[in-house]
Amino acid sequence: MPITIAVAGETLAGERRVALVPETAKKFIGLGANIRMEQGAGEHSQFKDNEYLDVPTAASLVQTYEGAQLILRVTPPTVDEINAMPEGAVLIGLLKPYEDKARLQALNARRITAFALELLPRISRAQSMDALSSQGACSGYQCALIAASHSSKFFPMLTTAAGTIRPARALVIGAGVAGLQAIATCKRLGAMVEAYDVRSAAREQVESLGAKFVDTGVTADGAGGYARELTDEEKALQAEKLAKAVATADVLITTAAIPGKKAPVIITEAMIAGMKYGAVVVDMAAESGGNCALTESNPLQDTYVSAHNVHIYGPVNLPSRMPTHASELYAKNLYNFLSPWIKEGELNIDWTDEVVAGALLCKDGATAHAMVKQVLGE
Repeated sequence: MPITIAVAGETLAGERRVALVPETAKKFIGLGANIRMEQGAGEHSQFKDNEYLDVPTAASLVQTYEGAQLILRVTPPTVDEINAMPEGAVLIGLLKPYEDKARLQALNARRITAFALELLPRISRAQSMDALSSQGACSGYQCALIAASHSSKFFPMLTTAAGTIRPARALVIGAGVAGLQAIATCKRLGAMVEAYDVRSAAREQVESLGAKFVDTGVTADGAGGYARELTDEEKALQAEKLAKAVATADVLITTAAIPGKKAPVIITEAMIAGMKYGAVVVDMAAESGGNCALTESNPLQDTYVSAHNVHIYGPVNLPSRMPTHASELYAKNLYNFLSPWIKEGELNIDWTDEVVAGALLCKDGATAHAMVKQVLGE
């Protein structure tokens, strides 16, 4: 019997993405699956109900989830939303697995098989499913636009009848997917760009985009392509060398994060005090504590902390600012994860598969991921 895939509208305040777009809905139907969506689920992403061909709609979340075997989401469900899911259903989304023990308990109480895309192993085969990367690209792009729109200087060099305007100087901390996108966008806008990352492989990537790499003499390559935490001695050396680059920047963008942990504080108040008058900081890590000691996360756009004559922005949920393309990328991630396991409309998951096992959060009423169990004390 064909599975029913259910997609309800996201309920998190300010969330405008949707887990399924018309193009990927058509692909799932082509695999033999049935789709049901809540009315208006895609409207904030600029997808109307009538664009989802052959997809029936339901009037409420409860009706959407009724009898569904597979549920797709962008953000984590609330406990009430979990209780509306059919017992034993499969849930896939960006579930923030390390953040909420009560949500995890609710999933297990309903015997929901949950896959958190944040837990995908960092291997080549999983790249097309990597939602952190696809959404990180959106975040890095938005950070550069926020910085440019709030800077008091032109990003590009301008030659005018009144004279030549020198380009703004941008410094990007962190050269993961988001950081590289921020670098590329700042370069496209014409800024002079420097960048720093503690991973040794980042230098080549930064320089390939035309930016100058800031060498602090500190490298911290960790497992899975992420950086490890620095020692106190390494942090001191990093701060000393980085402070000089920060002092010359008109715009500072920070993107450093460690999955499941508080964001590392890289930019101290002393560094902020040493920045140019009127400089702008955009801290992409605001949701996990921030890379800047003075960052305050704020869901409202264009709000900032002013300290030492520097404006510090702590935006949250950046991909939601460009929901059409963010949703398209995310829906493709979901399809690439699920399509190998849907044959003639039926879901048959290979539980021994490396990608499946790595992303599995809950199964059979218990938490399945060892690191999540450790962090949440289960």
